[in-house]
Amino acid sequence: MRTRQHHFINNKWIDFNADSEFEEAKCQLVLVFGAAQLITVPAVYEYLQIKYPAADIVFSSTSGEILDNEVYDDSIVVTAIEFEKSGISCATTHVSNQTSSFETGAYLMSQLDKNGLKCVFIISDGTFINGSDLVAGFNSHNLNNVPVTGGLAGDAARFNSTFTSLNSIPVQGNVIAIGFYGDNLVIRHGSNGGWDEFGPQRTITKSDKNVLFEIDNKSALDLYKEYLGEYVKELPGSALLFPLSLSIPGSDKKLVRTILSVNEQEKSMTFAGNLPEGSHVRLMKANFDKLINASSTAATDASDRAAATNLAIMVSCVGRKLVLNERTDEELMVAKQVFGDKTVIAGFYSYGELSPLNKGSNCELHNQTMTITTFTEN
Repeated sequence: MRTRQHHFINNKWIDFNADSEFEEAKCQLVLVFGAAQLITVPAVYEYLQIKYPAADIVFSSTSGEILDNEVYDDSIVVTAIEFEKSGISCATTHVSNQTSSFETGAYLMSQLDKNGLKCVFIISDGTFINGSDLVAGFNSHNLNNVPVTGGLAGDAARFNSTFTSLNSIPVQGNVIAIGFYGDNLVIRHGSNGGWDEFGPQRTITKSDKNVLFEIDNKSALDLYKEYLGEYVKELPGSALLFPLSLSIPGSDKKLVRTILSVNEQEKSMTFAGNLPEGSHVRLMKANFDKLINASSTAATDASDRAAATNLAIMVSCVGRKLVLNERTDEELMVAKQVFGDKTVIAGFYSYGELSPLNKGSNCELHNQTMTITTFTEN
């Protein structure tokens, strides 16, 4: 497995990381993570298409680009991948082509050849999609229980328009699935949040998918405001500081859910993922050291202890970036310390992270979480 990276910043291309034996004509996959206003410029796709004529080129807009152990804004990070003994297959669809987000996920999973499939990496629209339903669709057709990871595209902190594509200029509404194949390919994953829970456990008594109306038969929005105190004036932005911990009955899994918007008339809150009725929730708050250490834990879970990991793709949440602020680089640095200098690192800050909680479990939609997928070719 060989890689080459490029960084478009300050209106120029910089070669960042290149294997001396890398051959452009043999490159199979190019991952492009960048600011929406840059990756939608036709010249960017044209440049990469000429440079890597045989490769599938996958684009995602971001809320920040990850390159090695640093985070950037208003740039483009390109990672070109050449497998020696492994292969890929890509499928894409627009959210308007299916009746629901669930059907979108099920359709894409059905398009990937199951023979030798080792992992599926998803790059999804981040504004029109219901991430929980999308993941459920993938899981419904994942008969061999291969790892499914990835992320929802970002749009800085604007929460307005996200752009994705496969082998075309990025537009809104696309979802892409990348299948990885081959017995020589080792793929691992890790996911960790690091938030502190506080306050009593409560029960969701009225919700509609990702819209929450009542907790313990009381207005969820009013209850939430009681805990926010002075931060209530800054809603919905301040909600990134206080996500919810979600426990679904019959499962020992705990997920993190972030508020996207509030509706004062309906007294409701819209979250980035579903909150089923009967589930238990607790408020969470930031603990900066734990947030940073969570990145190290995710990297440790995703690392190959027997050999150096070739490539690590990090997908972290825009909420973590806004909370950590000037300390954001620290969650990348601690992951870099786990992987070492031989591992190529790329990624982006997202509107939702996709990863199993544990090895062998189904994929889940996460918020406010660092997720890492690693690729090593033996």
